[in-house]
Amino acid sequence: MKPLAAKFSNGHWVSTWAASAQGAYPTGSVIAQPDLSRAIPDAPMGLQNQSLRMVVRPSLWSSRFRLRISHVYGDRPLALRGIQLALHAGGGACLPDTRVALPDMDIGAGQAVWTQAVDLPWLNEQALPWMNGRALAFSACVKGFSGPITWHAKSMSTSYVSQPGDLLAAADDSETRFPHTTTSTFFIDAIDAWLPEPCRAVVAFGDSLTDGTATTLNGHDRWTDVMQRHAWAEGHRQVAVVNAGIGGNQVAGPLPAVGPWRGGPAAAERIYRDVLSLSGVQAVLWLQGINDFSENGQADVATVVQAMRRAIDQMRSRGLRVIGATIPSALGSHRPGHGGAEQDARRRAFNDEVRKANLFEEYADVDAALTDEISGRLREQFNGDSTLGEAGDGVHPNRAGHAAIADRFSKVYFRQALC
Repeated sequence: MKPLAAKFSNGHWVSTWAASAQGAYPTGSVIAQPDLSRAIPDAPMGLQNQSLRMVVRPSLWSSRFRLRISHVYGDRPLALRGIQLALHAGGGACLPDTRVALPDMDIGAGQAVWTQAVDLPWLNEQALPWMNGRALAFSACVKGFSGPITWHAKSMSTSYVSQPGDLLAAADDSETRFPHTTTSTFFIDAIDAWLPEPCRAVVAFGDSLTDGTATTLNGHDRWTDVMQRHAWAEGHRQVAVVNAGIGGNQVAGPLPAVGPWRGGPAAAERIYRDVLSLSGVQAVLWLQGINDFSENGQADVATVVQAMRRAIDQMRSRGLRVIGATIPSALGSHRPGHGGAEQDARRRAFNDEVRKANLFEEYADVDAALTDEISGRLREQFNGDSTLGEAGDGVHPNRAGHAAIADRFSKVYFRQALC
């Protein structure tokens, strides 16, 4: 049988997964991260003649993919050898007989480079309906020292790293040569699938409320995951929801990101890299601002609105549909920098701007879904950590809260979905 992509002679690339690069390991906010001191004993030197196996979950499947390898925070050339893509079999293992080799890559410091397109000959049209929710395993070995590792800190999924000095683990289908696990993603920041018209990507842009803090590790229950399942269930099978959130991210600052800023470059700076440079993007869903109004950000409402308006103009100039959101409450939070009355006053003033349609032509009222009208705080049923099993911090909603966010965005987006 012919590979599925062979049918799409007039197809196009569509981004079906993303993990926005936020800095160099270990700068960033992680969730349930194991001790990586044995896997990466010297962070500035990075990976040392060793293999990695990153597990990624495309929103839409094809038999042809390409991956963007980001070395934007590197300080020396990155040499990747033995690169392979396979169907993930669970744990650190690949499904036998699904591995496909890619050419070696040498990536200069500060660069992000797409791999060569790779066809998966084992995936055909008959198998495609069964691929929703499945994951790919990207394996490669780093020759020499990688230097600082460009990463996405909070991936809410598990990937694997070999012992230093093990260059051959990438070629092994089994998990025995990958003793170290990470809940982060190293080097890969986007995946494209070759898909027919009118398939399009919908990019969720924002901070930890999008990145998935307090959702379930390996549970795939961030609001973007839930919205993708809404798309499948409602027959919108040509929509790929892509997550471009970064925990701790701010709209207006710091700009540019210098030094070890855990929240990554500000939204105003990363808009091109993490939205406009992705493939086949039709719409952007933007939920952000709570960090700007915190004690860490101390931005006024006008500054955030102005930065957002400039970014919105950039996106609209590319013909993108932009859907904004009101911000849910962080009032009373015990999380450092959050929870104060001043932050809440700025949040409510920002929400007024959104509701008056002064900023976005369309918006999802996330605040109404998540904030208790009486207490002014995050609703009790949404305040908890679905991974750690701890009491909530008053900022980050649990998996039920993310389902509520997905419901609000789905109702707005699918009301006028173009694909």
